Amino acid sequence: MLHDKENIMVILSSPSGVGKTTLTKKIQQKYKNFKISVSHTTRIPRSNEVDGVDYHFVSKEKFKELIDKGKFYEYAKIFENYYGTLKKNVDETIQDNDILFDIDWQGTKQLSKFNNLNLIKIYLITDKNDLKSRLIKRNQNTQEEIKKRFNSFDEDIQHWKDYDYIIINKNLENCFRQIEKIIELNKIKSNISFQKTQ
Repeated sequence: MLHDKENIMVILSSPSGVGKTTLTKKIQQKYKNFKISVSHTTRIPRSNEVDGVDYHFVSKEKFKELIDKGKFYEYAKIFENYYGTLKKNVDETIQDNDILFDIDWQGTKQLSKFNNLNLIKIYLITDKNDLKSRLIKRNQNTQEEIKKRFNSFDEDIQHWKDYDYIIINKNLENCFRQIEKIIELNKIKSNISFQKTQ
């Protein structure tokens, strides 16, 4: 399908609890052309989550079947559950929209191997003490889950060098403004290069 501009794919990654899901929603509200990539997962839905909107919830057997058939651009096992991005969904969405990925460093590494994807990789970070209080405040996890997520912080941040941009999220609005600038700059660059190849 032909389109008149080069659409972009923005990856937002961070240790758990840094605010990427909130920022992802803010980006989608501001930029109507952005669609959030809805991942498949084997975890149980939270009470406020809707199948097909927040995630595609599937069994571990179904997920493994999709892996075996090579259906994912990326997938990872995180805290005992699998998460993955279906190729078909991305390939269809990118024809007419920009795409936003809310994925971790494992998924980013896998997506980066596909040279045909126009990726902009942003890594969000916060102070470790801030992170602990955010995880407790959001009240979505058990004490054991909070401990696991907090302990994975040090491993997560070692992968910042795989990203194009690093943003410290001390203040949500400031962080969002920085992401806006990155998106707008890359949209301009992308469309210039696209026009040159026409």
